[in-house]
Parts: sequence; structure tokens; C-alpha cells
Amino acid sequence: MIELIVIGGSAGALEALLAFVPALPDELTVPIVIVLHVGHTQKNLVPEILGNVTQRPVVEADDKQPLRAGHIYIAPPNYHLLVERTRTLALSVDEPVYYSRPSIDVLFEAAADAYGAGCAGVLLSGANEDGARGLERIAEAGGRAFVQAPLTANQPTMPAAGVRRLGDRAIVMTMPEMANALARICAHAYGEGRP
Repeated sequence: MIELIVIGGSAGALEALLAFVPALPDELTVPIVIVLHVGHTQKNLVPEILGNVTQRPVVEADDKQPLRAGHIYIAPPNYHLLVERTRTLALSVDEPVYYSRPSIDVLFEAAADAYGAGCAGVLLSGANEDGARGLERIAEAGGRAFVQAPLTANQPTMPAAGVRRLGDRAIVMTMPEMANALARICAHAYGEGRP
């Protein structure tokens, strides 16, 4: 049973999310945690942008914030975002990974450790290889490893790296296909306030 969806991307990923998030059915209520590579000094507009295309609450993640059903959490600029075994979020200022903080690998690896087979990872468009190693960790922990079809990505380097690293363990799909697949495999009875 999938209890958490973690998503990572870079250049072109917001475009993919704008197709993906509105396609998620209302009955898919697992928390979604997203890392996008953004500039360190930029105001984080992603919660507002995604909030305009969904009825789900979309918020910038905060340290020690509990994960809640049906919510979407966005990593703040210049902080790594992790999920903990206590089903809370954590922020870190550890060194950048692939020159990026937040790092997709950091989120994915933490999610794999905290949720194991209950985690689904999604790797989107981007121009470097951040996220491929973390997605492999999710697969190794028994979770599901989704990759945006590289031919549909604005920047195919990141999803292509995921496909190379995972081989046939990668579930390669377009964004609408992925929304439908996640709806099928996720639990429909994720109660409010449950971890």
C-alpha cells in the first residue's frame, strides 16, 4: 500500500506538474512531497502556481511539520527536504548535491528509509542526474519508481538517467498515465491525521 508520493524535478518539471497535479483524482489522498531545483534567492512561487490548479492544500514545507492526508508539500529554496520515520518533514542545510539544495536524491533516500515499500517516487524533467540514485533506493526498498517518459520531458537528462540506473524497475509513463497509475495503486482510505 502506497502511503507517500515523493516527486523531484528541475528544468521543465513545473510544466510536467501542471499536467500531473490536476489529473490526480480526489480519492488519491496520500501526502505528496515535491523537490524542485529553484534559485536560492527566489521567492518560492511553486505552492501558489500549483495551488491554482488543484483543490488540494499546497504549502511550502516547514521543519517538523506533520504529513497530512491530501496535502502537497513543496521544498523551500536553499533547504534539503527530508521525511522522517515519525511521518514528519525535516529541513537541512547540508552540502548541495549536484550543486542543488534542495536535492532530489536527499528527499528520495530519506523517503525510502522512512516508508520502504509504502513509498512511490516520481522523477521528472531536468538537466542533471539528481534523483536517479534516490529513485533506485526507493525501488530497492520495495517502493514504486516512476519516471516521466524522457521523450515527453522538456529536459530529458534527468528522467533518462533514472531509466538508465533502474532499467526495467523504472515505470516509464507520460504524466496523465502516471496520475492514473498512482490512483490505482494508492490506498483510498488514507484517513486525515494518520501517518
